[in-house]
Amino acid sequence: MDARNPNPPAPAVSRETIGLALGALGVFIFGGTLPATRVALGTFSPWFITYGRAAMASIAAAALLLVLRKRFPRRDAPALFLAGLLLVFGFPIFSSIAMQTVPASHGGVVLGVLPLTTSIFAAIIGGERPSAFFWLCGISGAALVIAFAMRDNGMTLTLGDLFLLLAALSASLGYVVSGKLSRHMPGWEVICWSLILTAPISIPAAIWSWDRAFTQASPAETFAFFYLSFGSMFLGFFAWNVGLGMGGIARVSQVQLLQSFVTLAISAFLLGEHVGAQTVLFALGVIAIVALGRRARVSR
Repeated sequence: MDARNPNPPAPAVSRETIGLALGALGVFIFGGTLPATRVALGTFSPWFITYGRAAMASIAAAALLLVLRKRFPRRDAPALFLAGLLLVFGFPIFSSIAMQTVPASHGGVVLGVLPLTTSIFAAIIGGERPSAFFWLCGISGAALVIAFAMRDNGMTLTLGDLFLLLAALSASLGYVVSGKLSRHMPGWEVICWSLILTAPISIPAAIWSWDRAFTQASPAETFAFFYLSFGSMFLGFFAWNVGLGMGGIARVSQVQLLQSFVTLAISAFLLGEHVGAQTVLFALGVIAIVALGRRARVSR
């Protein structure tokens, strides 16, 4: 120990660690998406939930960009628009349709396939090269998720499960596109510009899908809708996109399997859905695989 410095500074936290922490924060916010959707569907239609929450979030995004006087990134406009189509429209509509027929707790476990599909897209278009052990962990986790979905439905995949898988594919491709953009652009700007570019679709569609009956929504249903608008659609992506850019898309995406636990907890305590021991065991098995995958090598 240096006598002149008896208290050496603590080692700096790595970018990867910060990225994982931010990714976990985003996952915690996203974990309330399916339960909030189930609540909002009590009065609102799937179409209004999709377009209405996007319209609300786009207004907040526009206000923030104007206040900070951010320039429009014209060169990245096509990628930002694609991310918007996938994350602003794709995942919300598929998951909203699925939540009409399956419990939120079931959907939370099925969406545990997200890290694998995200890793696949990251390898295809994101320039990342996960190791064989990483793929083994990802495939094992996905197999557990599929086995759970089939066990929960009499060894068959329902239409709700198929919509959940479409939601997963849409979200994972959107994560990779926005994660690549977050390497050279602040993550919060990525979701803001994606919302702005898709606003010409979301705002007219929200007006078109509005029904006067929606004014009769309960306080809980109204709160759920605003949570989807400003939590799931806006603030969650601030942390998530930055985390993907800092920690690597393939590795940080594995943290999303923790979302299953968050969704299970919210579904049980707020919606009163039954979460049996087998459901928890499946979720624990998936989390254990995530812990192993965390140690696997991922090169860029």
